[in-house]
Amino acid sequence: METDVSLKYNDFLNKNRIMVNKYLNAALWFFVITGPAIALGIKTGLFQDIKYSTCINISVGVVILASIHLFLLKSKPNSIKTSFFAITALDMLIVYMSYSHVSIYLTWFLVPMLSLMFCDKRMFFSATVINYVFMVAVTLITAPYYAELRIGFDSSMDYFVDVIGGFTIETIIMASVGYIIVKLTVSYYKQLLLQYNMILEKEEVVKEKMNILGSMAEIYDNVNLIDFINNTEMSIRDSEHKKQGIDMNSQTHTIMNQQIKNNVMPDQLEDFLTFTNIKTVRKRLSQKKLISADFIDMVSGWFRAQYITVDSTLDGIPNMVIYTTRNVDEEKRREENLVRISMTDEMTRLFNRRCYDEDLKELKTKELSDDFVLFSIDVNGLKTVNDTKGHAAGDELIKGAANCIALSVGNKGKVYRTGGDEFMAIVHTDSPENIRTDINNKAKEWHGMYTDEITMSVGFALYKNNSNLSVDDLEHLADEDMYNEKEKYYKERGIERRR
Repeated sequence: METDVSLKYNDFLNKNRIMVNKYLNAALWFFVITGPAIALGIKTGLFQDIKYSTCINISVGVVILASIHLFLLKSKPNSIKTSFFAITALDMLIVYMSYSHVSIYLTWFLVPMLSLMFCDKRMFFSATVINYVFMVAVTLITAPYYAELRIGFDSSMDYFVDVIGGFTIETIIMASVGYIIVKLTVSYYKQLLLQYNMILEKEEVVKEKMNILGSMAEIYDNVNLIDFINNTEMSIRDSEHKKQGIDMNSQTHTIMNQQIKNNVMPDQLEDFLTFTNIKTVRKRLSQKKLISADFIDMVSGWFRAQYITVDSTLDGIPNMVIYTTRNVDEEKRREENLVRISMTDEMTRLFNRRCYDEDLKELKTKELSDDFVLFSIDVNGLKTVNDTKGHAAGDELIKGAANCIALSVGNKGKVYRTGGDEFMAIVHTDSPENIRTDINNKAKEWHGMYTDEITMSVGFALYKNNSNLSVDDLEHLADEDMYNEKEKYYKERGIERRR
């Protein structure tokens, strides 16, 4: 991070150097009026020992220096050499003015202080040293002149030592103060840039999240950003991204859910309101990434509501949550279709053994009604048909048996193919004998392409007549009755068969 900040700070120094160089160049051009200003002072008697030629030299010299600096500024705007030239040019201007007896002592210390604008310790100390060297040189050169004008100095050297001593003390003080200023300035700007970088990083994170949310908005029917810190909600699909306040004291549902609930199926409305209660979402989502539930929209069918944690505390308590809804009606239909396929016999389209076992398992947990009946049905002579006429004829026989059974049971129950030629039926009827008769009658009417006849042995067990038996016992009883019917069939046909 320090390296990154250093790189950013160097970028700042380069940009700042360009800006300060522009200001210094403007200042140099402004100093062109120094010549005319001094000339005005000569005319009014303010400057008595200065010649008009000095004024011309100052203005011409400033124009030359400003032009050179302008050239450097255009060719190397952020170069430290361009900055040094500007500082040195100001020093040269002061040297010439001092040599020409235009004494404005404050300007000696103005130049190093101007260098502080570069926010560079090297620049400041270099400017201070150069300034001090020029100051010593010009003071030494002009000492004889000023020593004669002032009382109390026996020689020019006495004047030089006196003046330069004061300048040295002031330079040391200025250098110390300037060092503190530039150090504090550098530290301040580095901290400022660090904070700026952190803000930029957070903005990038927020921007990235908003891009993700924007993508999510295309996938979902509704996308709502809920901020539990500021108690606000915002629809991501809304181009204005307008935030709405949430009153946690009186409000139990967001504006979005208040609209959605109007289309929820009445028998699911209570569950929907419980799931979307904004007062409990944060607690239910604690330590979780996502919670979801499926409901039915009266217009568009099944939809899935989800709360997704975007930002949370160290304890896993959500601070910011995305609430989405998405139509899953087609997905639900596929699921139902897959379930139906997994529970259906491929050949007969009846329910299969797996479905039978699941239904039987559920029945064992319930109290059976008096009209509960278990049917056990077996196709007679399937093996003979397979052996003599082929498996196509055997399959035809199984399908024919399935149709006869299904038509006879109708809406009174469910029919299952539980084995090759074995069927079970769970029926609610007070007259199971009529259904057995109906199955046999339909079997007599059936004719196929490969075989003209189909017969079945049908057994059943009625709960009302065997209320002391369990579901498993009723199943065994139905099997026994079926085997008895099969014995009758073979006996009537004169077929010897071992059970």
